[in-house]
Amino acid sequence: MEGHDVGNELARSVNHPDSAEEPGSSSLACEHYGSPQQEVTATMRRNDNYLPVPGEEKSLDVDFVNTKDTSDESIPMKNRYADDGSPLYPRQGPYFSDGQRRVDYVLTYHIQKPNSIRRQSSRFGDNNFIRRLWRSLNIRSRGAEAQPKEDPEIAAQEQRTDYHEDDKRFRREEFEENIRETGLELEMDERTNIPGIGFMKVHAPWNVLCREAEFMKLKMPTKKSYEVKQGSNLVEKIRLFIHKVTAPLHPEVDPNRPQSVKFLSHPFSREKQHLFDLSDRDKFFDSKTRSSIVYEVLKRTRCTRATYSMAYRPFGNSSTDGSVNRGITSLLANGVYTSAYPLHDGDIEGANAEPNDRKLLYEQWASYSFFYKYQPIGLIRKYFGEKVGLYFAWLGVYTQMLIPAAIVGVIVFLYGCATVDDNIPSMEICDPRHNITMCPLCDRACSYWKLVTACGTARASHLFDNPATVFFSIFMALWAVLFMEHWKRRQMRLNYIWDLTGFGEEEQEEHKDHNRAEYEFRVMRKTIRKENPTLKREESEKVKVKLTCTDRLPAYLTTVVTMVFMIVVTFAIVFGVILYRISIKAALHMSTYSDQSNIRATVKGTAAVINLVVIIILDEVYGAIARWLTTLEVPKTDKSFEDRLIFKTFILKFVNAFTPIVYLAFFRGRLVGRPGNYLYVVGSYRMEECAHAGCLMELCIQLCITMLGKQLIQNNLFEIGIPKLKKLLRRRKSDLDSKQEEELNRSLHRHEKDHILGPFVGLSPEYMEMIIQFGMVTLFVASFPLAPLFALLNNIIEIRLDAKKFVMELRRPIAAKAKDIGIWYNLLRGLSKVAVIVNAFVISFTSDFIPRLVYQYMFSVDGTMHGFVNHTLSYFNVSEFQPGTDPLQPLHLGYSVEICRYKDYREPPWSSTPYELSKEFWVVLAARLAFVVVFQNVVMLMSDFVDWLIPDIPKDISLQIHKEKILMVELFMKEEQGKRLAARDNHNQDNCNSPSSANQSPPRPRSRPASHANCC
Repeated sequence: MEGHDVGNELARSVNHPDSAEEPGSSSLACEHYGSPQQEVTATMRRNDNYLPVPGEEKSLDVDFVNTKDTSDESIPMKNRYADDGSPLYPRQGPYFSDGQRRVDYVLTYHIQKPNSIRRQSSRFGDNNFIRRLWRSLNIRSRGAEAQPKEDPEIAAQEQRTDYHEDDKRFRREEFEENIRETGLELEMDERTNIPGIGFMKVHAPWNVLCREAEFMKLKMPTKKSYEVKQGSNLVEKIRLFIHKVTAPLHPEVDPNRPQSVKFLSHPFSREKQHLFDLSDRDKFFDSKTRSSIVYEVLKRTRCTRATYSMAYRPFGNSSTDGSVNRGITSLLANGVYTSAYPLHDGDIEGANAEPNDRKLLYEQWASYSFFYKYQPIGLIRKYFGEKVGLYFAWLGVYTQMLIPAAIVGVIVFLYGCATVDDNIPSMEICDPRHNITMCPLCDRACSYWKLVTACGTARASHLFDNPATVFFSIFMALWAVLFMEHWKRRQMRLNYIWDLTGFGEEEQEEHKDHNRAEYEFRVMRKTIRKENPTLKREESEKVKVKLTCTDRLPAYLTTVVTMVFMIVVTFAIVFGVILYRISIKAALHMSTYSDQSNIRATVKGTAAVINLVVIIILDEVYGAIARWLTTLEVPKTDKSFEDRLIFKTFILKFVNAFTPIVYLAFFRGRLVGRPGNYLYVVGSYRMEECAHAGCLMELCIQLCITMLGKQLIQNNLFEIGIPKLKKLLRRRKSDLDSKQEEELNRSLHRHEKDHILGPFVGLSPEYMEMIIQFGMVTLFVASFPLAPLFALLNNIIEIRLDAKKFVMELRRPIAAKAKDIGIWYNLLRGLSKVAVIVNAFVISFTSDFIPRLVYQYMFSVDGTMHGFVNHTLSYFNVSEFQPGTDPLQPLHLGYSVEICRYKDYREPPWSSTPYELSKEFWVVLAARLAFVVVFQNVVMLMSDFVDWLIPDIPKDISLQIHKEKILMVELFMKEEQGKRLAARDNHNQDNCNSPSSANQSPPRPRSRPASHANCC
């Protein structure tokens, strides 16, 4: 029950009659569906081992039928409350009511009372008397002989609702009975402070933990330890030196643990328990391992009897509510249980909070005051599991690698600032002595303008369009390769430390890839449709049915059509923003706008903000559409579902974020035409032109606003503001004041507090925003050298923000094993390859780097950049304007204009081929294409060389892995030798005790115990 209003529910408390039904057999289920009288009897039946009925409900005119003692069939419970209603055990930690057994997992379900005994009461409030009076009046009215008239439709609807609730209750009973047969221990808690929610607490005893750990092949530390020797090569010495220098930056999470000692790990086996340190059984399996073991048991515990009753029920509605019940995932999908989650270790705030890993994470990790320190990756993995630990380790490596990239980007930007006064092209544009008259930027409304008015844009463009940006593009391409190699080495080191070196694909498939509930539901429906009534049920079950491509073909077609449509919608929105820029520019030119020189900047800024708002809105829409399309395809496993969802979401969000940027980088100013022959769209809208200094400045503005806006609004403001807004709304809706709310929070048990927290939805949203940021940093870094700096500042906040969210605001996730980051690594590697090509085209076609080189070395008279501006401008005779396109105010500059200039390489009007592309255009185009080919191949070759030069596995790690294998073999050899010696000693002892060998002296082995030396 994820969407209930927690604030209102905590403001009142409902005393429920704690009734429970016998699990019964399939015949009981038939009686339940057959006779209404028997249905009511089954509904009212309760078990003596369940919680007692509250005193105020005992006077109701309802007879609770106890047909027999079913203590052997029901789930064993202990009463949590004494006769006076006070709790027997006041301990509120993650424990059962006895205060000893730890709660390893919690299942929640919706409590639906029969209509005749539904009551509400409030633990806090002043209207208890009115409610009790109203309750007594209702009881008396129901006790009267007069029969009220009911609406048949309402009665039928209530009957259907009760029927579904009874069906869910029967399925819960059977599932819980099957859970008890696996050895898990259960405890029901329906007298909670959260109305309408019942809790089933699950505890795994020691024998179950050992059995399941052996079945899951969990690697556990043995008693054998060895010293980890550091490598002696230059790389390892540098790493150790950096580690010593940065020692104050490491968190203080486990200072007493020696860093140079490691325990051998081996898959747990009950036959080899002597290898493991079992002196403290409560701490041998930590809370993360215990919850993952329980989750594996719950996933494979079946509920077959409820399945058959659902598929073959007399009402014939087999597709009412669910799927084949093959575990907790199916029951959650069907609504039998509303949620399932492991518990946090304890509280993090308050004077009475006991020391625990969660509190330690809150103090050393989820605090903005520790932003300069490294993350406690080992403790994160210990508490949340390897999958979450790998995400934060990757995020830390990525943030760490952004530091040199940000420093170099700032240097490049400062170089542009230092050389802006020495840049000859911008100096020529800003020189008022160059009386260059430019052609109008739009039809009719715009007039002629002086090139000197573009001085500010030209100087600003030099900050990002200078020779240093080419070096920075090459640097960032190599940086991406170094980042990927550094992460692979870091990942291998973590696999060694976390004992994941032997965790292969088969074990991942065995322990993670269970069939999804929706898939099994579709398979069940297909089986029922194809079922032959002449065959027996056992023979029908032997026929293996699965979903084929033909079954999924409508979903695949829907996915393709929908994704193409969404991409077209993105293009249409970008085109709409283009029309906005064109129309607003014309409108501002026609108005009495005082500062005409700022019109271009105003249009650029507002258009970029509109693009940002559209991107943020469409990101949420595309995320929901991608999930809906993936659900339609009915993937078989959770891993397949996750991979398909990630791929669709990445495609849609990538297109959404980068379409405006790609348009500005490669299309704007390319399809314009020339004066007298412009290209028009949608009637009279003339395509946009770039500024004289190129479109790189506009690309920088769009990239800057998009990147900063997504980080500040979508990533940080939404993650911080929305939870605080929800909390504020809950407080305003609640009837409790601050003292009552504090008292209520103190009275909540651990499972109740965790139920209020938000559900864990996975790591895909966290990875996705970082992947999009990585694309912003690498793809168009030539146009925005400060992108790594902004990404670094965002990630410093993002790490602590995610940490606070995981520790404080989300339920504890299931600890999932993983040895890598999965499909995200492939996306990162693909983006790093594409970034080389994109930056080559940005430098070649978007900036003026290539035209400047061509002019300086081929067309310049003195080998300098003097005259470059005049070289890039063509001539146009104003008398050749098309009718209706000439300026309305031709004398805007105070004189008559006969020849205007525009940026292009075309022949002048007095040549034999007027306005045709000149030879300079083809020379520059050839140079641009040659630069793309050379840049791409050189950078790719350098990247591959760096990839080949750096090994994926650190040398010291490979040596330690080899050493562990040798030590493990030695350990087992000693064990086998000890077994042989023990067997020989037992044999010799038997010979000593036998009468026939009383006068014989058996040979004494060297390692024979002293107690067996003489056996007379």
